[in-house]
Amino acid sequence: QVQLVESGGGLVQAGGSLRLSCAAPGRTFSSYAVGWFRQAPGKEREFVAGISRNSSNTDYADSVKGRFTISSNNAKNTVYLQMNSLKPEDMAVYYCAAHGWYRNTVALTTAEYDYWGQGTQVTVSS
Repeated sequence: QVQLVESGGGLVQAGGSLRLSCAAPGRTFSSYAVGWFRQAPGKEREFVAGISRNSSNTDYADSVKGRFTISSNNAKNTVYLQMNSLKPEDMAVYYCAAHGWYRNTVALTTAEYDYWGQGTQVTVSS
């Protein structure tokens, strides 16, 4: 079992920035692919960004391309989601997820991830 711990959510004005962190205590994060998903009230959980094992590839939802950046710090066993130019429609609970199986491309669906964090709320005021 892999424990994932998200942090960094909060309240921000539209146009502002937040950085989310996903930590995996005691794990070598480079052995896992990590994805960020979000879920707004009444909506399905959707893919936001992902990074493959060993950080070889990244992918983003069209709605966040150019505004969000996913990165990893293997020394800290942490994956980050830098969110800039936030919009009210970005407001949601953000989840990080991980899987350990090898693939070149980033997994885009919830079913492809085995481990999930508890989520962190991002609120964007207009």
